[in-house]
Amino acid sequence: MARKKSEIYASLWASCDELRGGMDASQYKDYILTLLFIKYVSDKYAGQPFAPISVPDGAGFKDMVALKGKSDIGDQINKKIIAPLAAANQALNQADFPDFNESSKLGDGKEKVERLTNLIAIFEDKALDFSKNRADGDDILGDAYEYLMRHFATESGKSKGQFYTPAEVSRIMAQIVGIKQVKATHDTTVYDPTCGSGSLLLKVGDEAGTKVSLYGQEKDSATSGLARMNMILHDNPLAIVMQGNTLTDPKFKDGDRLKQFDFVVANPPFSDKRWSTGLDPLNDPYDRFKSFGVPPAKQGDYAYLLHIVRSLKSTGSGACILPHGVLFRGNAEAEIRKSLIRKGYIKAIIGLPANLFYGTGIPACIVVVDKKDATARKGIFMIDASQGFIKDGPKNRLRSQDIHKIVDAVAKTATIPGFSRMVPVEEIEKNEFNLNLPRYIDSQKAEDRQDIDGHLRGGIPQADIDALSAYWAVCPKLNAALFRECRPGYVDLAVDKAAIKQTIFDHPEFTAFTSGMAAHFEAWRKRTAEKLKALTPGFHPKDVVFEISEDLLAHYTGKPLIDKYDVYQHLMDYWAETMQDDAYLISADGWRAETYRIIEKDKKGKEKDKGWTCDLIGKELIVARFFAKEQAEIDGLIGKLETASARLAELEEEHGGDEGAFAELDKVNKANVTARLKEIKGDKDAADEAAALKAWLEASETETAIKKRIKGAETALDAKALAQYPKLTEADVKMLAVDDKWLRKINDDIAAEMDRVSQALAGRVRILAERYEMRMPDLALRVANLETTVEQHLKSMGFAW
Repeated sequence: MARKKSEIYASLWASCDELRGGMDASQYKDYILTLLFIKYVSDKYAGQPFAPISVPDGAGFKDMVALKGKSDIGDQINKKIIAPLAAANQALNQADFPDFNESSKLGDGKEKVERLTNLIAIFEDKALDFSKNRADGDDILGDAYEYLMRHFATESGKSKGQFYTPAEVSRIMAQIVGIKQVKATHDTTVYDPTCGSGSLLLKVGDEAGTKVSLYGQEKDSATSGLARMNMILHDNPLAIVMQGNTLTDPKFKDGDRLKQFDFVVANPPFSDKRWSTGLDPLNDPYDRFKSFGVPPAKQGDYAYLLHIVRSLKSTGSGACILPHGVLFRGNAEAEIRKSLIRKGYIKAIIGLPANLFYGTGIPACIVVVDKKDATARKGIFMIDASQGFIKDGPKNRLRSQDIHKIVDAVAKTATIPGFSRMVPVEEIEKNEFNLNLPRYIDSQKAEDRQDIDGHLRGGIPQADIDALSAYWAVCPKLNAALFRECRPGYVDLAVDKAAIKQTIFDHPEFTAFTSGMAAHFEAWRKRTAEKLKALTPGFHPKDVVFEISEDLLAHYTGKPLIDKYDVYQHLMDYWAETMQDDAYLISADGWRAETYRIIEKDKKGKEKDKGWTCDLIGKELIVARFFAKEQAEIDGLIGKLETASARLAELEEEHGGDEGAFAELDKVNKANVTARLKEIKGDKDAADEAAALKAWLEASETETAIKKRIKGAETALDAKALAQYPKLTEADVKMLAVDDKWLRKINDDIAAEMDRVSQALAGRVRILAERYEMRMPDLALRVANLETTVEQHLKSMGFAW
């Protein structure tokens, strides 16, 4: 039986426990990813003639396994595995790999042996079979790599997480540079001058839909080695990654000039204060600053952007992540910005939320450069996406809906109030070429203004009612049902304040709307169920979720009141949480619902049977579909148990305390109550106490009896449910997984979204009604009356002033 992807990733991350303590995440990531690399190339290329990566005999993962437990395991890994592997492949250097015999990191003697042995054992997992790895789609490896890199970056701390560009930002850049629209071929070139571990470069290559030529340069030697391995891990063994300082020593050249590429992407170090060290910018041999001006000596952001501009072909496009300061800083940077705008090179600017990146918490932006249409460009498309994110531990993270909204806006150059618009160059010139996004896009939520006249004279301002026009467009008569005019420009609530919600929910137009939306979802559900049930083993889950999520997004486009991106996010969240694991299980094993025992080990290593489970079809689904009657009986017993338990609590509350019937008991339980009854047997003075104790005992016995019945019923139901699994047909499994599990959950989530929209209207109407229900003069009179009343009370008590 296939293992869930989430379990595989968790086990890989657990492997880091073997290394924690001796080093931080920025260092132990190199060991984990090296093992992942050796496992991958061994599975993928070992024994294959003419493979792009050569795995010498004796230098594969199985040979590493043979070293487990040996006293010199670290030295042997270096000499027998890594050295031959690096020597056999021009794309690799031994310096790319960490030292597996480094005692200061791995410990000495037995500690080192155990660490490395346990680490290798984790990668022996049969589920980690990369022999058929796709690397750019539904593979275990690609997602495992992303999982590990995100965790490494999170643990590495503020100063050491720059090796990783968040995958969500990389996806945006990959989609907006336009590589998918050019019908890319192997001759299409993509370049990242500050490539880090290569994740951004790979995302662009992946977006192309075919193999393209990838080029990267990275200053840090260890990270450049990681990037080279990463290219191979992601089935791009011909990618070229060079080590060196891009600004002072660019490695990709055509003669004396910089090599030019079709696409360039980068996430350079923010505001690099040492960018010009070793470089004379006034005499730059590659003329990167000649037409634009020299960036400030201690602000290197434009140095990297100008390197990108110079590295693009005349028809090329690129995207660069930079701090927001590049949009508005003055002096030399202002002149460079003006030159870039006048040449038409800047196509778009996307403002991102703060605290997205692992090396800094400051907000950043994506500057999109496009040379192809530069001379005809009459404006810059601007997006302020700073408000779209979710908290994820110490960082912020873009959601699937945030990515999609940004990409859609760029593709359509869509004007979205408070989010995006095309800004004419003339308007930018009037702002002295300052590109600070708030000058052009007001992304702040409108203030909820207080109407002074409404407070003084009463009535809800008509302007506040008009602001709810999206609701009145759907339910035009609902407005009249809720409000009546009291004076020009102001209205009163036409129903009791307590009846607002019921008036809305019972209104025929509103019920027709909710019924229509339910039918709308049902249409999508029906066709999606057919697609999902038609899946056969070997399908690619990512292709499936892309198809159904895009269909869902299109299905809700143009629908009133509900945000299509919010609906889309519900599906994507459920995919990440549950549906993805299910899809991979089905792709690997088919429509099978296999049960297995849950065996846990205690601290002493003793195994304990914790029952059974099924990953694809949980017990609750079987019970709901086949044993609803039995579950209803258990639910009834649980209700009786709650009544019995409440009776016990009531008796203990009533007869507790120092003078209560239970005062003589150290603890109220069956043994103590029974013993106390024997003590006071025949004592007429203790009749009330005995009655209370007997009542408690009777209630306790009732509770115990019900608990016993529940346990017996649950055991019987558990056995029935387990026995049902072998009887399930493929059609049953499809029905349970698709209808009862996946689509029911998505339906519930979207229904909750509709309910949230409905509640928002009721809540807003109530706020407005309460805000203006008392006029200011009435409030002043009430205060005056209260002051008079208090003064009279004080006088009657003998206080005067």
